[in-house]
Amino acid sequence: MPELKADIQSPENKSGYNMIEWTSPSNIALIKYWGKKEVQLPRNASLSLTLSKSMSRTRVYYKKHDSCDLAWKFLFEGKEKNSFNEKISHFLTLASSFYPELKSQELIIESSNTFPHSSGIASSASSMSALALCLLSIHEKLKASKYEPSDFWQRASGLARLGSGSASRSPIPGFGLWGKHPAVSGSSDEFAIPLPFKVHSEIAPLKDAILIVSSDKKQISSSVGHAMMETHPFAKARFEVANKNLEELLEVMKSGNRKKFISIIENEAMMLHGMMMSSDPGYFLIHPNSLKIIEQIKIFRLKTDSFITFTLDAGPNVHVLYHKKDSEQIEKFIKEKLLVFCENEKVIFDEMGKGPEKI
Repeated sequence: MPELKADIQSPENKSGYNMIEWTSPSNIALIKYWGKKEVQLPRNASLSLTLSKSMSRTRVYYKKHDSCDLAWKFLFEGKEKNSFNEKISHFLTLASSFYPELKSQELIIESSNTFPHSSGIASSASSMSALALCLLSIHEKLKASKYEPSDFWQRASGLARLGSGSASRSPIPGFGLWGKHPAVSGSSDEFAIPLPFKVHSEIAPLKDAILIVSSDKKQISSSVGHAMMETHPFAKARFEVANKNLEELLEVMKSGNRKKFISIIENEAMMLHGMMMSSDPGYFLIHPNSLKIIEQIKIFRLKTDSFITFTLDAGPNVHVLYHKKDSEQIEKFIKEKLLVFCENEKVIFDEMGKGPEKI
């Protein structure tokens, strides 16, 4: 797929282009997706919390060109980032196979994040969902027709999934469920859906303090980790347990059983890293300070009977989850007891979000 060669950073080089812009948030999985099949389809259903402040902002300039191949250039925070090109190229190839009129366009893609790299926040989820929303909006403009809202969001989730599995959940406000599950009508491997019920007020709204234990690049990428599940000796059991945990968690979120909520969330986080350590070859993405933070959270919870829990992504950084009404007490504990285990005492305070926004 050819790339545009023109200098696109100065405004005069964008004359003649139309423009679409979206913001889309990242999300943190509560029930983990680890292992996939075919084209970005999950081995088990997953559930995530959509964030509010941790998001990507993507602007796409587009205009018609005469070639049969879609031409594009990508800028991240104002600069060309060649390390992203393979992923962007693959995604655009897949997207244009579903929406072929994109092939007649030249695209200038400009993206930025509100959060730093290697911060325990899935930038692929926010960036790929924002780009998917832009491409779908361009498709609507070129076809001079609009989808019904429910159809648009379903298509956006399905398209985002092609760029990153976890990106399928980012278009969903609050909690996003991705993956076919017998307990949830309308659930699908192709796209994520919102929960079909109101979450109990004892559970939500949730806040998420992201503790940056290490910003070092991961030894093993998530893509490699997913692939290693194909030969993992415990893979079948893991997928079964994940689906069982999801079913139990949904009931807990209806009933407001905080203790059971905590038990399931923490079990999922530790099992994810257990699968990594028991892979062949095994590998560690967790850090000694991650474990110290987890220990302190458990001690604090035992002493205060607070509703506080944690989860982990595929990395060392710890997401501390707590109810919004308990913010003052929990955030005081985080600042006084947990920041000492973080890299340069770095923390990002975030919360449950409302989903993407068209600018």
